[in-house]
Amino acid sequence: MIANGLRRPVRGPFRDPVPPARPRARGRIPRMSPQPIPGRATVSRQAIIDVIRAAVLGSYGVTGFADPSFRARVARWLRVDEPGIRLQLGRALRLDLFLTVAYGLPVAEVARQVDSAVRYAVRRATSREFAELTIHVDGLRVLPGGAPPASGPSLAGEGVAAQPTRRSRRSRSRTGSP
Repeated sequence: MIANGLRRPVRGPFRDPVPPARPRARGRIPRMSPQPIPGRATVSRQAIIDVIRAAVLGSYGVTGFADPSFRARVARWLRVDEPGIRLQLGRALRLDLFLTVAYGLPVAEVARQVDSAVRYAVRRATSREFAELTIHVDGLRVLPGGAPPASGPSLAGEGVAAQPTRRSRRSRSRTGSP
């Protein structure tokens, strides 16, 4: 049980590096000034790219970023540029995303969800909208441990119950056929 009250200082090597907070006087609550403070806030390009990367990788079905060209691969190896993200800043934000998507998922739905997530994250972080956001799906990736689905037609209810069963000729019933 933790006792309420003042803490006694501990001496020796196990002492708390942060001193205890002073108790506030009653009735005095520090408040934020209602007057706006003059100035300006700037958001770096790297901060916007980090917000975009977190939103994209948090989206269901995205397995990673793709490199659109050999030049982009070299830039990534040299750690000069972010792979798969081309951001143009200015009066209007323009973004090109180059992604790989998990095999077996609807690509259009994954792209729509990425579009929504990126727009929301950037709007919330910077209060700005995209003039243009283009998503390029450069490949499909089979996730490890998951076998790709069969290429045949899909049955309505997948599983054991959907498997056709074999019956003997004698047990088949004839309904409506002469």
